[in-house]
Amino acid sequence: MAQYLVLIYSNEASWATTDEAFSAKIHDGHNKFGEKHGAALRGGNALEPTMSSTSLRANASGEFVTTDGPFAETKEALGGYYVVEADDLDAAIAIAKDIPAPFGGLEVRPIQVMS
Repeated sequence: MAQYLVLIYSNEASWATTDEAFSAKIHDGHNKFGEKHGAALRGGNALEPTMSSTSLRANASGEFVTTDGPFAETKEALGGYYVVEADDLDAAIAIAKDIPAPFGGLEVRPIQVMS
C-alpha cells in the first residue's frame, strides 16, 4: 500500500464569517471522516491561519531570511492535511472525497518513498 498526503485548501476569509453552528457542522464532518476512514488514516492536523506562519527562504549566500506570513498570498490557503494509506491513487481520491472542504478544495499527492 502507498501513502498519500491530502491537502485541504480553503478561503480563510470565508471561515471568518461563519457562525458557530456551521463551524460545528464541519468539525463534526471531520470527526465522521475519521470514524469512517480510521483504518486508512496515518495522521492529520488542522493548521492555524496563515497570519501565524513564518516563511524562510535562503538568500544568494545561503543564509536564511525569515518573513512573517505565508510564502505566497493566494485566495485559498492550506488549512490542514491528512495522511492516508490506500491501494492506489483512485482509492486515495475516493477517501479524500469524504473530507469536508466547503470553502475550497483538496489536493491528493503520493508520498515519495526514500530508500
